[in-house]
Amino acid sequence: MPLDSKDHPLNSLGFAKPPAETRVVVAMSGGVDSSVVAAQLAEEGYDVVGVTLQLYDHGAALAKKGACCAGVDIHDARRVAEEMGFPHYVLDYENIFKDAVIDEFADSYLAGATPVPCIRCNERVKFKDLLETAKDLEADCMATGHYIQRKTGDQGPELHCAADAARDQSYFLFSTTPEQLAFLRFPLGHLPSKNETRALAQKYGLPVADKPDSQDICFVPNGNYASVIEKLRPGAAEPGDIVDVDGRVLGTHDGVIHYTIGQRRGLGIGGLADPLYVVRLDVEKRHVIVGPKELLTTRTVPVREINWLGDALITSQKEWHISVKVRSTRPPREAILRPISETEAEVELLTPEEGVSPGQACVFYETTGSRILGGGWIWRGN
Repeated sequence: MPLDSKDHPLNSLGFAKPPAETRVVVAMSGGVDSSVVAAQLAEEGYDVVGVTLQLYDHGAALAKKGACCAGVDIHDARRVAEEMGFPHYVLDYENIFKDAVIDEFADSYLAGATPVPCIRCNERVKFKDLLETAKDLEADCMATGHYIQRKTGDQGPELHCAADAARDQSYFLFSTTPEQLAFLRFPLGHLPSKNETRALAQKYGLPVADKPDSQDICFVPNGNYASVIEKLRPGAAEPGDIVDVDGRVLGTHDGVIHYTIGQRRGLGIGGLADPLYVVRLDVEKRHVIVGPKELLTTRTVPVREINWLGDALITSQKEWHISVKVRSTRPPREAILRPISETEAEVELLTPEEGVSPGQACVFYETTGSRILGGGWIWRGN
């Protein structure tokens, strides 16, 4: 027998009302993860509204086969909605995506940084404009297929790593604000592995059950960043010199945009006794500076644009003993965070890291437990 709404226990999304009275907008990329979220919530009886963003012209040269938010993925998301019987909308966010994500990606590379556009997309598009659209649709919350957990703590919602460390996406979601977190839900974060997600897709008979995961950046074909930047900024790839740390010319290059900090292969300066790595990029001089591997290590990481998710103000302590990730593929390492202001800090790595690069994120974690304490952007070299 249905209970009165005032006596109704919390549903699986945390609302004290029946699922049928709970509207949830699901951000659907067309992949298996977000499709399973939408299907599961629809089966549980929620008032599901699927929304897919067209982030760039899927007929343009930038798009690639198998990328999210392009033509075939929009079609796949629509098919899932039809199968499960909930409404689905496609929103043209092409101009917003170009202004908020793609242009900064190109400009960052031209400045010698190594940007992470997936973080900016979550921060500036999906969890900003799309989230506001969900509120305009009178949704109670917005759900995504990200592998991360939202838990309720003493002072409100907290962000925690996914149960499956191999699928954890906390590095890409550190800039989620407390206000956004209050509205967001991540139904897949507790699953022990991606196998369970695919099993659910099979259970619901979804047409995307066997669809491969998308790889690399959605608007970068085959991981070739330089070719995309040359299309976006014609003439950007100006030739220059490859030099050692003492300024001696060792070779030439076709453009700084073809190189990243830590790169060893493809330098075109063979015949040297010891291997050399890209240790710095000097955009103004058009120099690619190379040196031995030990020059890649650093202990000090300057961070700005901090989004802090801890319970106390970041400036309430002179030092925070935390763990940090300076690359998405690396495990958290112990560090000391020293705040300079509420949005800027210096991070001391207890164990030196190689290849710390401007433009990458530095994400903060509890040293014990799974909570994400926020993060910021690495803004200058070693």
